[in-house]
Amino acid sequence: MSGKEALKALVKEYDGIITTKKAEENHVHREYLSEMVREGTLERIAHGVYIAPEVWEDEMMILQLRKEKVIYSHETALYLHDLTDRDPIQYVVTVPNGYNPTRLKKDGLIVHTVKKEFFELGLCLKETSYGHEVKTYDMERTICDILRDRNNQDPVIVNDAIKRYMKEKEKDLNKLMKYASFLRVEKVIRTYLEVLL
Repeated sequence: MSGKEALKALVKEYDGIITTKKAEENHVHREYLSEMVREGTLERIAHGVYIAPEVWEDEMMILQLRKEKVIYSHETALYLHDLTDRDPIQYVVTVPNGYNPTRLKKDGLIVHTVKKEFFELGLCLKETSYGHEVKTYDMERTICDILRDRNNQDPVIVNDAIKRYMKEKEKDLNKLMKYASFLRVEKVIRTYLEVLL
């Protein structure tokens, strides 16, 4: 199999989206990416990110391919978990302390930072509306995050999210309280739960 054929197979395997990094990990030289862009069988949409022309651009997926450290959180995670009806106007992400968020903010993102030991707490994968998996936090971590940031949140969104969470079949109240303890929002969560239960 030639390098170009190998790249075409990779593009197909990754649903029409490929990165320079993925190509190189699979021993395909980056020159084949340039060649496919020249002939119009791939489009370069961001630094190191390419898509097939027939593929819809999934902004959430593309952002995560460009910035592997980011995890979708807060209002964006609520949206991914169907705990809100509001489409995110700006994507909200979390990065570990020490990560420089300047570029992310320039790209129009709302950026939260968290201690490194809590960065991957509740990490999961969810599908975007285009069917691609992106990293986000699970429902329990998301509820804790929006309550930690409640002074900057729309109270209507917070209340609605908690009500929707309580109706979820997949909810895990033990996990919620465990996370709440780690993230120091136990009292706040108990207050909300007492009202709703």
